[in-house]
Amino acid sequence: MSGFRIFDIAGSGMSAQSVRLNTVASNIANADSVGGDPQSVYRARHPLFQAVLGSGADANTAGVTVAGVVQSQAKPESRYDPGNPLADSQGYVYAPAVNVVEEMADMISASRSYQNNVEVLSTARDLMLATLKLGQ
Repeated sequence: MSGFRIFDIAGSGMSAQSVRLNTVASNIANADSVGGDPQSVYRARHPLFQAVLGSGADANTAGVTVAGVVQSQAKPESRYDPGNPLADSQGYVYAPAVNVVEEMADMISASRSYQNNVEVLSTARDLMLATLKLGQ
């Protein structure tokens, strides 16, 4: 087992958390958007992570990958706003079911996970450098 695997594992974690941060940012940016019908409204997006454990010829691979990004199936909220140019014939506009507080908590969690992976990389680098200095 190579000592460099830790860099691949932490790097894959950083990449996955970067996708998570981007989807959260997209959800927050579109939280106040509205549409004229429920089908055209923005749907919140959430990444699905999958653990990668090597086997066979790829026994040395490990980490996490983004298996996909799914859209929320939550029903859009209807708001009565007859003055809005996007309002339907009954005066309603439809907004995405995005809870900004939950998205902010998810963003903080993703940011901390990303920072933890950076710390893992930094510690592994420092340990490898200290190991190389043992022979001096």
